[in-house]
Amino acid sequence: MSSKIFIIEDDEKIRNELTSFLKKYNYNVSFSIDFENIIEEIFKENPDIVLLDINLPYYDGYYICREIRRKSNIPIIIVTSRNSELDELMSMNLGADDFVTKPYNTQILLARIESVLRRTYSNIIKSELSCRDLKYSMEKSTAYYNSNSVELTKNENRILNELIKNKGNIVSRDNIIKALWQTNEFVDENTLTVNVNRLRKKLESIGASDYLKTKRGQGYVLA
Repeated sequence: MSSKIFIIEDDEKIRNELTSFLKKYNYNVSFSIDFENIIEEIFKENPDIVLLDINLPYYDGYYICREIRRKSNIPIIIVTSRNSELDELMSMNLGADDFVTKPYNTQILLARIESVLRRTYSNIIKSELSCRDLKYSMEKSTAYYNSNSVELTKNENRILNELIKNKGNIVSRDNIIKALWQTNEFVDENTLTVNVNRLRKKLESIGASDYLKTKRGQGYVLA
């Protein structure tokens, strides 16, 4: 699954060039120019990594870095024209994962991004599964479709995990119940139906329609 990069850069030319460059390497790129509410924008986008300038309207990059770190361990790469050792030291002390100065070599920046992502998500990436354009991470309890994502409950997470591991094949209701509750005893089948229907609606809400199908008298299939 392509990682999601959130760019915080007020120079439109630099922002657009960086966005186009990263998209060529199949990254899912987003940004916001609502700098007054940029902290809320970051968590709304839920990116895998943030590229953060220091000189910004309303709040500088140091403040933003500190506020991100108060709530999240999202990796942060400072990308700035401020190139003093003090700037780099301050960035690292506030929790940034790397520091890149402008003007930068795009290939070096790309390598830095890949290195930070690999270091941060190496174990999670191995467990990501997909079915056509639908991507899924059990560790994050999240399903992804194109640029959209939705968080799943514990039961929805287990159901999707069972279905996507067996994509294209019918999974019986009994097998899903065993995956959910480790036993097929004392389980109301209506509970399973409710959970499957909720999962289907969540997938449809991000655009993944007609993925989860009911096979009457047999079970369910993700295809």
